[in-house]
Order: sequence, then C-alpha cells, then structure tokens
Amino acid sequence: MEHKLPELPYSLDALMPHISKETLEYHYGKHHQTYITNMNNQIKGTKFENMSLEDIVKNASGSLFNNAAQSWNHTFYWFGFAPNGVALSKESALAKAIRTKWGNFEAFKEAFNQIAAGTFGSGWAWLVKTPAGELDLMSTSNAATPITSDNIPLLTCDVWEHAYYIDYRNSRPNYLSNFWEIVNWEEIEKRFAA
Repeated sequence: MEHKLPELPYSLDALMPHISKETLEYHYGKHHQTYITNMNNQIKGTKFENMSLEDIVKNASGSLFNNAAQSWNHTFYWFGFAPNGVALSKESALAKAIRTKWGNFEAFKEAFNQIAAGTFGSGWAWLVKTPAGELDLMSTSNAATPITSDNIPLLTCDVWEHAYYIDYRNSRPNYLSNFWEIVNWEEIEKRFAA
C-alpha cells in the first residue's frame, strides 16, 4: 500500500497572513512529502507494507519511525487549522475541561505557548487527553508523538524551524501568537469527544 500526501481541506494561501503560501509550499509540499516518500521506500517488501500509517508509527523504530511519525504528526497539524480559525464553543465539553484544568482559556494558551517556546531544538507541543479523560500538555522532540503512548492527541504545534522560518525567521514567539488565529476548534472538539 502506498501512502499519499493528504489533500488539505483548504488552499495553500488560505492560512495567510498567519502562515504564508510559500511556507505551505515548502513545509507541506516538500518536507511533508519527503517524509511520506521516504516511508514508502522503506516499507517496500517489509511487514509494514500493508499497515496503516498509525500502525507503522506504533511498531517501527529508527529511520522508518522518524519518517512515519513525521508524516502522521504533520497530517494531524494541518487538519487542526481552518482559514481564519474556528472559535472554541464556550459551552463545549472541551472548553469546560480547559477551564477545569487551567481556570480560563487565556491561562491555557499561555501554558501551551510556554511548552512550545520551551521545546529545545526541533519538536512539537501537544494538548492531549490522558487515559483519565483529563487534559494535559506535553512536548516531544524530533518525530516523537503521543500516539505511541496512552494519551490521545487533540492539538499540536510544530516547532521545527521549517514550520515558521520563512514567515517569522527565528522568532518562535511571533509564530506562536499567530498560530492561535487559525486553530479549528470545531475539529479539536471532535477529537476530544471521540
């Protein structure tokens, strides 16, 4: 089974001015595509050949894990966005869980941004649902992903430099402040409810 770069639910210029078309062309069109191409080459003739992407991530190691996990993480990242964003419903179960954990949405955003800004080098910041059904934040390095744990990922922010360097140069904090403008909270609520 050959894995393909997933078609985005929006055009390459739809996330502007927060993420430019040029960033999407490189980050989605080149970086993400390369992970998928490398993974497809590595699984040929192996036990991974007919596995789903998620199963490859959960069972692979080394270079295959890195390419598969980066493929999965990036798809999850792209599908958490919508042009101009979609607001979090104040009465949703997710909004209530955020208030329970952090007191209010602004405190949650601040905590998430601290995790994202503090992730050393390349990696990801995550909002996850724990096995107990509570919310938590985590940082992973390189290709590491919560799907190899018991946590359920809800939202991620890619903090590899290729995610923001074209638009924000080395200013990760500027990228993070604009990240919130395009989050599709309707999708994140669905992930929380699933």
